[in-house]
Amino acid sequence: MGAQWKAKHKDLAANAKGRLFGKLAKEIMIAARAGADPAGNSRLRLVVEQARKVSMPKETLDRAIKKGAGLTGESVHFEHVIYEGFAPHRVPVMVECLTDNVNRTAPEMRVLFRKGQLGTSGSVSWDFDHVGMIEAEPASPDADPEMAAIEAGAQDFEPAAEDHPVVFLTDATDLDLVSRALPAQGFTVLSAKLGYKPKNPVDPASLSAEDLEEVETFLAAIDANDDVQNVFVGLAG
Repeated sequence: MGAQWKAKHKDLAANAKGRLFGKLAKEIMIAARAGADPAGNSRLRLVVEQARKVSMPKETLDRAIKKGAGLTGESVHFEHVIYEGFAPHRVPVMVECLTDNVNRTAPEMRVLFRKGQLGTSGSVSWDFDHVGMIEAEPASPDADPEMAAIEAGAQDFEPAAEDHPVVFLTDATDLDLVSRALPAQGFTVLSAKLGYKPKNPVDPASLSAEDLEEVETFLAAIDANDDVQNVFVGLAG
């Protein structure tokens, strides 16, 4: 959970499919500004691969690329905004948004953080490292994540857990390089993005079951906002 928060319940994840496509479409449009051809645009290539793996409709994918590249005549402008603060019980949270209207997003975040605490810029980010995060799964039973991390140039890795694949951690500038190298080490890349890893995550064992449920409910409400792209939480495990 320390790398990136995701809904645990499968029914909740299924209901969020439309939101997932919307978030990916934003990522695609922004990446496509540097060119509509994934072969010559590494950022676009990575997000297109991610979109295909979650079965985004081809029409939706193509439309997002063309819109972002300016091929439809439409103007696309999204502002990247980070909100920092705490979930209930002082669990640190970094919320990454892409919005076309900060004047809408900011008050919505203030409302969502009422059950926690919204901080100022830098109030929480100091306790996170900005890193590349690559989710991958072994292509064969013999694939060794530790050896793959070493050979591909990753800084570290988080072993696979229930409902979560292996996460390879890289320097922010090495994200594309490592994601290209992993297939040769026996791993299929599922997604690759920049994110925030907590330096001092809160141990879930220090919270009661009721407290953890309260944190999960808070995070689910944040993630459901249309402008939220990613939620990074300082909770171990």
